[in-house]
Amino acid sequence: MNEQLEHIVDEYSTHLLRIAYFYTKNRHAAEDIVQDVFIKYMQSNYEERGQLKSYLSMLTINKSKDYLKSWAYKKLKFESKWWMKTTDKDHLIQQEERSKIGAAILTLPLKYREPIILYYFEEMPITKIADVLGTNENTVKTRLRRAREQLRPVLEGDWEVLNHE
Repeated sequence: MNEQLEHIVDEYSTHLLRIAYFYTKNRHAAEDIVQDVFIKYMQSNYEERGQLKSYLSMLTINKSKDYLKSWAYKKLKFESKWWMKTTDKDHLIQQEERSKIGAAILTLPLKYREPIILYYFEEMPITKIADVLGTNENTVKTRLRRAREQLRPVLEGDWEVLNHE
């Protein structure tokens, strides 16, 4: 069991960390969320049906949304707005912020950021995204279109995917 769990952690941790970071915009919170996801996975009676990546991604998305609703996040956001200065940023955050695409996606509102992440980074079909977000397919398509429209002027040809959509 330990070997299997180590393999799963090695294979999916970077992927889940990226998802959590896109939601929270905080590396430490994203690491905590991913750790909680693996703990929940260990405690669950998950039966492998070839959808482990999707299952872990869904757990990560739900944990990230719970974090964004939490009192701790709201308190941290309030404190950082008024008292903290962003002088020390660790290497991963600096790399992520340097990425023009990542930075542009992070500026989108959450309702547009979610479909973009799930569609382009998770490579989920629109039907699956609709199920994950609890909306209908047309809403997902509309949010994808609006997100692309908001990203187009910011990225100006840096993301060729937007030119073909």
